[in-house]
Amino acid sequence: MDELIIRNARIVDGTGRPAYTGDVAVNGGRISEVGSIDRPAKRVVDADGLLLTPGFVDIHTHFDGQVCWDKQVTPSSWHGVTTVVMGNCGVGFAPVRPGTEDALVQLMESVEDIPGTALHEGIPWGWESFGQYLDTIDTPYTIDVGTQLPHVALRHYVMGERCYDDATVEDMAQMSELTRQALADGALGFSTSRFYGHMDKAGNLVPGTNATADEMVAIAEAFADFDHGTMEVISDYLDQPEELAWIEHIARLTRRPLTFLVTPNIDNGIWDLADRLNPEGLAIRPQVGARPASVLMTLEGTLNPMRQFPSYAEIKDLPFDEQRRMLLDPEFRAKVLADEAKTSRFADTNKMISTWHKMYVLPTDLSYEPDHPDSIAGIAEAKGIHVREALMDVMADKRPILFLFGKYRGNLGEQVTAIEHEHSVFGLSDGGAHCGVLCDASVPTYMLAYMTRDRTKGPRMSLEFVVHKMTQDTALLYGLDDRGVIAPGYRADLNLINYDALCLEDPHMVYDLPAGGKRLIQRAQGYRMTICNGELTYENGEHTGAYPGRLIRGGAPATA
Repeated sequence: MDELIIRNARIVDGTGRPAYTGDVAVNGGRISEVGSIDRPAKRVVDADGLLLTPGFVDIHTHFDGQVCWDKQVTPSSWHGVTTVVMGNCGVGFAPVRPGTEDALVQLMESVEDIPGTALHEGIPWGWESFGQYLDTIDTPYTIDVGTQLPHVALRHYVMGERCYDDATVEDMAQMSELTRQALADGALGFSTSRFYGHMDKAGNLVPGTNATADEMVAIAEAFADFDHGTMEVISDYLDQPEELAWIEHIARLTRRPLTFLVTPNIDNGIWDLADRLNPEGLAIRPQVGARPASVLMTLEGTLNPMRQFPSYAEIKDLPFDEQRRMLLDPEFRAKVLADEAKTSRFADTNKMISTWHKMYVLPTDLSYEPDHPDSIAGIAEAKGIHVREALMDVMADKRPILFLFGKYRGNLGEQVTAIEHEHSVFGLSDGGAHCGVLCDASVPTYMLAYMTRDRTKGPRMSLEFVVHKMTQDTALLYGLDDRGVIAPGYRADLNLINYDALCLEDPHMVYDLPAGGKRLIQRAQGYRMTICNGELTYENGEHTGAYPGRLIRGGAPATA
């Protein structure tokens, strides 16, 4: 008898083909049949009126530490994600020489805004090699997890205190050999950062940012011996001929997929390279998120615009509700209006906390697509008040302030165009990271509810296309060809969704990390069931207690 049959579902199967109505049978962690199934089962679910999709595959997360203490891997698992890839942006926790763990924690804290106290308390440590790290995290989870070898940790392991300098020939050879061993042990790939915004606590660019082409090629040579492995790069130089030259060389040398985080300040170079190389069977995949890079600013969060005003020091240690009351106090407001604002040493921080026309009240419909009247400047203009008064009104009202980087011009049209580009891959959720400034692990729900159904500021994307971009397409980038499709033989990773009722809840701060660390979370409504490896993990938003997920090792044979 079948373990589970889902009947009468509206099936969007992950391939991009049109939706259809049908039944799905699940046995032994796999989809055993799709079609019209008229027989009994241990459990039969009537899915009439509900949407059935593959489980979502999120390829850009930073759960490297969190998987040590949170086996549900939240908040990603709340949003229909059944597989995550971590170890992105070149940061992670292996390899590591005993006694130097704090250096990797500080780099992760600085780059990804994950509380260092939580990482220190929550990570058991005890490993040295990347393979030993994999052995440590090879435990049951609610979802599947896989990870990449991070360049920062690799450089720190090989070069020690020289890791900010140029690598020697001997350094490169050792990094290449360690990459080869990591791939043999099960790394899904390798990641590096060449991005100006990734700095350590001292303001230095993270190790590897200015690595030479020779170093990148030496690391890539390790991939030539394997049939698995993806390289991820975030770079400010993707329109520079020199950068594109070594990228093309690596693509031809390894014939492995390369994915590049597309930042706002690059031109068309990487897109043009994809147009030229991908028809040859290579895989250059610019990685695009649901929205431009953004932050949420709150009194509780990492970024609080009130801190630029000296008078805020008088109330900063009060309970947050008392702070909000004081922000409406005429005497305190007068002090803030008279303050000379402090200047941060980081230009980006100054931009985020004082560019009033780009600081938007988070729309109540959670569109993340605000208009000028939603900005602090727009609110001040409409009320005829000073922008600082508008800021205090907004922050007293508990509504987060959204800052969108890049070329946001009142709509997300350019983002939609990038997502729809034939060579792009969907990513950049940063699940588990930027705990005090965003919660983009919720983007699968956002893409379904807003981009395919509710958007009015431009064309909506088709449901079939969006599901494909978050399932089969992302899975294949990392060689995970056993999931992301509703068809016989594929893993039974599934979401049963009340599509009409699907929506995000407001983001809010919780203090549930080890050592009382804080993080912004965002829940969803409308997920009736999430199934991983054939087991029901969430029903109506509640965890069932099941942990069918496992560590994915690159190159390992697929198992149920």
